[in-house]
Amino acid sequence: MHLGIVSDTHDDTDNAAEAADVFQREGVDAIVHCGDVVAPFTAAEFDVGIEFHAVRGNNDGEWALADTVSDFGTYHGELAELAFDGREIAVSHGTREATVDALVGCGNYDYVFHGHTHEYAHEEHDGTVRINPGGLPFEEAPDPPRAVVLDVPSGDVDSYELGV
Repeated sequence: MHLGIVSDTHDDTDNAAEAADVFQREGVDAIVHCGDVVAPFTAAEFDVGIEFHAVRGNNDGEWALADTVSDFGTYHGELAELAFDGREIAVSHGTREATVDALVGCGNYDYVFHGHTHEYAHEEHDGTVRINPGGLPFEEAPDPPRAVVLDVPSGDVDSYELGV
Protein backbone atom coordinates (compact mmCIF):
# COMPACT_ATOMS: atom_id res chain seq x y z
CA MET A 1 0.00 0.00 0.00
CA HIS A 2 1.27 3.44 -0.97
CA LEU A 3 0.03 6.70 0.53
CA GLY A 4 0.34 10.16 -0.96
CA ILE A 5 0.94 12.80 1.71
CA VAL A 6 0.62 16.55 1.18
CA SER A 7 -0.03 19.60 3.34
CA ASP A 8 -0.39 23.37 3.33
CA THR A 9 -1.46 23.81 -0.29
CA HIS A 10 -3.02 27.20 0.66
CA ASP A 11 -5.10 27.62 -2.49
CA ASP A 12 -2.15 27.07 -4.80
CA THR A 13 -4.14 25.09 -7.34
CA ASP A 14 -1.09 24.56 -9.56
CA ASN A 15 0.84 22.78 -6.79
CA ALA A 16 -2.28 20.91 -5.64
CA ALA A 17 -2.88 19.67 -9.19
CA GLU A 18 0.80 18.74 -9.56
CA ALA A 19 0.68 16.79 -6.28
CA ALA A 20 -2.44 14.96 -7.48
CA ASP A 21 -0.62 14.16 -10.76
CA VAL A 22 2.36 12.77 -8.83
CA PHE A 23 0.04 10.59 -6.74
CA GLN A 24 -1.73 9.28 -9.85
CA ARG A 25 1.56 8.62 -11.66
CA GLU A 26 2.99 6.81 -8.62
CA GLY A 27 -0.17 4.73 -8.20
CA VAL A 28 -0.93 5.64 -4.59
CA ASP A 29 -3.85 3.86 -2.94
CA ALA A 30 -4.92 6.85 -0.84
CA ILE A 31 -4.07 10.55 -0.41
CA VAL A 32 -3.74 12.18 3.01
CA HIS A 33 -3.85 15.99 3.22
CA CYS A 34 -2.52 17.34 6.53
CA GLY A 35 -4.55 20.54 6.48
CA ASP A 36 -4.54 24.10 5.19
CA VAL A 37 -6.21 23.24 1.93
CA VAL A 38 -8.01 26.56 2.54
CA ALA A 39 -10.83 26.67 -0.05
CA PRO A 40 -13.10 24.15 -1.76
CA PHE A 41 -11.70 24.89 -5.22
CA THR A 42 -8.26 23.72 -4.06
CA ALA A 43 -9.67 20.56 -2.48
CA ALA A 44 -11.34 19.76 -5.81
CA GLU A 45 -7.88 19.32 -7.38
CA PHE A 46 -7.60 16.08 -5.36
CA ASP A 47 -10.83 14.62 -6.77
CA VAL A 48 -8.92 12.21 -9.00
CA GLY A 49 -10.54 8.87 -8.18
CA ILE A 50 -8.17 8.03 -5.31
CA GLU A 51 -9.31 7.55 -1.71
CA PHE A 52 -8.83 10.94 -0.02
CA HIS A 53 -8.53 11.98 3.63
CA ALA A 54 -8.07 15.51 4.98
CA VAL A 55 -7.78 17.13 8.40
CA ARG A 56 -8.57 20.71 9.29
CA GLY A 57 -5.73 23.22 9.31
CA ASN A 58 -5.60 26.55 11.10
CA ASN A 59 -6.37 28.35 7.81
CA ASP A 60 -9.26 26.10 6.79
CA GLY A 61 -12.04 28.50 7.76
CA GLU A 62 -14.46 27.91 4.91
CA TRP A 63 -17.25 25.61 6.04
CA ALA A 64 -17.91 24.56 2.45
CA LEU A 65 -14.49 22.86 2.46
CA ALA A 66 -15.83 19.94 4.50
CA ASP A 67 -18.80 19.57 2.14
CA THR A 68 -16.56 19.64 -0.93
CA VAL A 69 -14.16 17.04 0.46
CA SER A 70 -17.10 14.88 1.54
CA ASP A 71 -18.21 14.70 -2.10
CA PHE A 72 -15.15 12.58 -2.93
CA GLY A 73 -13.31 11.79 0.31
CA THR A 74 -13.38 12.03 4.10
CA TYR A 75 -12.95 15.24 6.07
CA HIS A 76 -11.88 14.24 9.57
CA GLY A 77 -11.83 17.53 11.46
CA GLU A 78 -8.88 18.18 13.78
CA LEU A 79 -7.50 14.62 13.97
CA ALA A 80 -7.67 11.51 11.84
CA GLU A 81 -6.84 8.04 13.07
CA LEU A 82 -6.33 5.82 10.05
CA ALA A 83 -5.16 2.26 9.53
CA PHE A 84 -3.50 0.98 6.36
CA ASP A 85 -1.78 -2.40 5.96
CA GLY A 86 -2.04 -3.02 9.69
CA ARG A 87 -0.22 0.23 10.53
CA GLU A 88 -1.81 2.84 12.76
CA ILE A 89 -1.55 6.44 11.56
CA ALA A 90 -2.44 9.72 13.27
CA VAL A 91 -2.92 12.83 11.16
CA SER A 92 -3.04 16.35 12.60
CA HIS A 93 -2.33 19.69 11.02
CA GLY A 94 0.32 20.29 13.67
CA THR A 95 -0.71 23.77 14.73
CA ARG A 96 0.42 22.93 18.25
CA GLU A 97 3.85 21.31 18.42
CA ALA A 98 2.94 19.76 21.78
CA THR A 99 0.10 17.85 20.13
CA VAL A 100 2.43 16.42 17.48
CA ASP A 101 4.98 15.50 20.15
CA ALA A 102 2.27 13.77 22.20
CA LEU A 103 1.03 11.80 19.18
CA VAL A 104 4.58 10.71 18.35
CA GLY A 105 5.49 9.95 21.97
CA CYS A 106 2.38 8.06 23.06
CA GLY A 107 3.42 4.85 21.32
CA ASN A 108 -0.03 4.22 19.80
CA TYR A 109 0.92 5.01 16.21
CA ASP A 110 3.33 3.65 13.64
CA TYR A 111 3.18 6.94 11.74
CA VAL A 112 2.25 10.52 12.59
CA PHE A 113 1.64 12.89 9.67
CA HIS A 114 1.38 16.65 10.10
CA GLY A 115 2.05 19.94 8.35
CA HIS A 116 1.85 23.56 9.50
CA THR A 117 5.58 24.41 9.55
CA HIS A 118 5.99 24.18 5.76
CA GLU A 119 9.24 22.31 6.39
CA TYR A 120 9.85 18.76 5.22
CA ALA A 121 10.61 16.24 7.97
CA HIS A 122 10.98 12.47 8.03
CA GLU A 123 12.31 11.01 11.26
CA GLU A 124 11.75 8.17 13.70
CA HIS A 125 11.23 8.46 17.46
CA ASP A 126 11.04 5.22 19.46
CA GLY A 127 9.32 3.26 16.70
CA THR A 128 7.00 6.03 15.47
CA VAL A 129 7.80 7.70 12.17
CA ARG A 130 6.92 11.40 11.91
CA ILE A 131 6.39 12.80 8.42
CA ASN A 132 5.77 16.43 7.52
CA PRO A 133 5.53 16.76 3.74
CA GLY A 134 6.25 20.48 3.89
CA GLY A 135 4.03 23.00 2.16
CA LEU A 136 3.76 26.06 0.05
CA PRO A 137 6.99 28.03 0.41
CA PHE A 138 7.13 31.34 2.22
CA GLU A 139 10.13 33.50 3.13
CA GLU A 140 11.00 31.71 6.38
CA ALA A 141 10.47 28.19 4.99
CA PRO A 142 13.65 26.77 3.49
CA ASP A 143 11.95 23.95 1.59
CA PRO A 144 10.03 23.92 -1.69
CA PRO A 145 6.53 22.42 -1.65
CA ARG A 146 6.52 18.63 -1.86
CA ALA A 147 4.37 15.62 -2.48
CA VAL A 148 5.46 12.59 -0.45
CA VAL A 149 4.79 8.94 -1.24
CA LEU A 150 5.05 6.44 1.59
CA ASP A 151 5.27 2.68 1.11
CA VAL A 152 3.40 1.83 4.31
CA PRO A 153 4.74 -1.67 5.02
CA SER A 154 8.40 -0.94 4.25
CA GLY A 155 8.50 2.66 5.47
CA ASP A 156 10.25 3.81 2.29
CA VAL A 157 9.57 7.47 1.51
CA ASP A 158 9.94 9.29 -1.80
CA SER A 159 9.69 13.08 -1.86
CA TYR A 160 8.80 15.02 -5.03
CA GLU A 161 9.44 18.76 -5.28
CA LEU A 162 6.53 20.65 -6.78
CA GLY A 163 6.70 23.66 -9.03
CA VAL A 164 10.19 22.98 -10.33
